[in-house]
Amino acid sequence: MRLNKTKNATRNVFFGTILKLYEILVPFIFRTVMVHTIGVQYLGLNSLFISVLRVLNLAELGVGSAMVFSMYKPIAENDTVRVNALMRLYRLYYRVIGLVIAVVGLALTPFIPRLIHGKVPADMNVYILYLLNLSVTVLSYWLFAYKNSILHAYQRTDLISKVGLGAFTFKYAMQLVSLVYFKNYYLYVIFRIIAQILTNIVTAVVSHKYYPQYRPQGELPKDEVSQINARIRDLFTAKLGGTIIHSADTIVISAFLGLTMLAKFQNYYYILSSIMAFVTILNTSVVAGIGNSLITKSRSENYQEFRSFSFLQYWIIGFCVCCFSTLFQPFMKLWMGEKLMFPYPFVILICLVFAGERIVMMMSVYKDAGGIWHEDRFRPLVSGVCNLVINVIMVQFLGIYGIVLSTVISYFLISIPWIIKNVFGLIFTDESMGAFAADLVRWALLIAAAAVINYQVCNLVPLQGIGEIAAKLVISIIIPNALFILLFHKKQEFKTLRVLAGRMVRRRI
Repeated sequence: MRLNKTKNATRNVFFGTILKLYEILVPFIFRTVMVHTIGVQYLGLNSLFISVLRVLNLAELGVGSAMVFSMYKPIAENDTVRVNALMRLYRLYYRVIGLVIAVVGLALTPFIPRLIHGKVPADMNVYILYLLNLSVTVLSYWLFAYKNSILHAYQRTDLISKVGLGAFTFKYAMQLVSLVYFKNYYLYVIFRIIAQILTNIVTAVVSHKYYPQYRPQGELPKDEVSQINARIRDLFTAKLGGTIIHSADTIVISAFLGLTMLAKFQNYYYILSSIMAFVTILNTSVVAGIGNSLITKSRSENYQEFRSFSFLQYWIIGFCVCCFSTLFQPFMKLWMGEKLMFPYPFVILICLVFAGERIVMMMSVYKDAGGIWHEDRFRPLVSGVCNLVINVIMVQFLGIYGIVLSTVISYFLISIPWIIKNVFGLIFTDESMGAFAADLVRWALLIAAAAVINYQVCNLVPLQGIGEIAAKLVISIIIPNALFILLFHKKQEFKTLRVLAGRMVRRRI
């Protein structure tokens, strides 16, 4: 069975975008309220606990990705019995994972204060806060988490987005009350726990409603279980490396530079990650369809789709970098004030981090859809370990700049060349990796040139405050996109995207 990729992707992008807007705008308000009600150090505490729990999530080992990948073929073949057996195995794994996270998390509790440099808010007990946050992670695995796999495999993440909208509305409303009226950070975290419970339960109900034929029952042959376990082992190294890259910065800043510096860093990274989340919607919305195509279409057809997908990703990266380079500083000045701002060189490094991560994620879509985790298993680990080592060394000489620069180095010198080699060597074996690498260099130069031109034009804006941001946003929308259209309107990838965009606009959600 072929999935209706265009319809599913359109629907997923639409509802995913609504959810991400919601998840970005409302927490943005909360960060602002938190700074003005209970203080900036609470932002640092919140970021630290999220990073620590991300490390604990290593226990997941990539089970979710491996199980969803294993469902592509039986769904394409309408093999309900096999999908049911996969769900049963998935449920068992997640119950064990939740238990492991609980036990390891409790064992780490005495060491939490050592990750904080300087003072903690006087009214906060870091042990209680940590245990509350730990319970959120544990419950996310124990309460019907395996039900998500069917929705992901069928490319119906739009349903997950709808459930999220309802659960997050409840959570944010209650958290706002806890901050504004009670000024109580404990209540803030407790409502996060309640929202996680609601999300898991309702998602399970929705999954059963749309796909009632699937239930966790039956057993897989031992050889197939062995293959799945092998995929999980391969995914573990990838997950470990990714966790080190994303969590090391936060933990090292907290341990060496303190909670206030961490809060400043996270204010910038919050904006960056919010935009990343929008781009990720596109990736998660199409990965199941790409996995289906790799099974049902020829290699040349898949390569043409890859070229169009890459072209779109480059365009998005270029546009975002141009916006970041001109809008970050005036926005941060208006939002948090000059005392919580970094100098402009920090913005340049943040732009490079964004570009590096998006290129890796772009290639990872095909890596995950093609299931080449075994061959790619050491890349994220090596990149992550290098990032951590450089982090610890450079933070002592360059401070916060050393933290961000280490991430840039790990992406551009290690992770990007390595993952390109793996994807071309194992999926597009007959196609030219050199031609693609040349395209990547040309796009990097174009993006840099567009960013410089855009920055110089934006510097001519005489306004301040909201007027400055609005004027620079309009300029940043016009200049880079006009340059890209002028230079690439005759390319086949551009024509393909234009046709696809027309279909998506005309198609009913």
